[in-house]
Amino acid sequence: MAKFRMVHTEFWDDPKVVEEMTPEDKLFFLYLLTNSNTTQIGIYQITKKQMAFDIGYSIESINSLLDRFINYHGLVIYNTETREIAIKNWGRYNFNRGGKPILDCVRSELKLVKDESLIPFVGDRIERREIKELYDTYYETSTISGQEEEEEEEEEKEEYNVRDLFDRYISKNIIQHNKITNPTRSAIKARLRDYSYEQLIQVIDNYAEVYFSDNHWFTHKYTLADLMRDKDVRKFIDDADPLKNFAKRSSQVGSKAKSKEDFDLS
Repeated sequence: MAKFRMVHTEFWDDPKVVEEMTPEDKLFFLYLLTNSNTTQIGIYQITKKQMAFDIGYSIESINSLLDRFINYHGLVIYNTETREIAIKNWGRYNFNRGGKPILDCVRSELKLVKDESLIPFVGDRIERREIKELYDTYYETSTISGQEEEEEEEEEKEEYNVRDLFDRYISKNIIQHNKITNPTRSAIKARLRDYSYEQLIQVIDNYAEVYFSDNHWFTHKYTLADLMRDKDVRKFIDDADPLKNFAKRSSQVGSKAKSKEDFDLS
């Protein structure tokens, strides 16, 4: 059965076509709209080699034209891995009528698309509501679920970091917490928004070294939640140089002061 693709005469009056496209651009655009690989949905597989053969251009010329249509005109997306191309304004030229046969065809062809991220690119410009709804179904499942998956991964990573920071603190044998309480978890998460995981590891290590060292005067026993307060994180982060700031004067090395107030400044 022969396939037909509609190209409106208004194509030649489109300001983008008239003012922005070179003669080669116009030929290439018409080719993308009408070649034998096209489907009903405006997304289809085609190789650069076939494009070059059909038009009589070199592969380098095809690469240049694709780059213009992707990055300058913004009219297509091409997936180099799946060899699929999506045409942004496809619906303007090819969805002037609906009905069950068209809907069935669109539905079946959408299922064959390998890169589902191409579907919203075409679907956003479709005006017929019943056809756009088919595209929107894929938009919701591919885009929103992708966002949810990224959020879940971020939450898992954050929880892993919370657990790892908790275990790091417990390993220092300062205060043995039995479990991560909600206040402790909230305190750690709050600091992870301001500092990197690596910086908070530094804070725990530096605090423990200062606390247990006879060469430092700071002996306050922090819970992990207290240590994760912003003002205390800033005391023990590497940039604050806590090993130097909390060091005893040479005359006091060997007798550990009980608190900051016990340190004789005279």
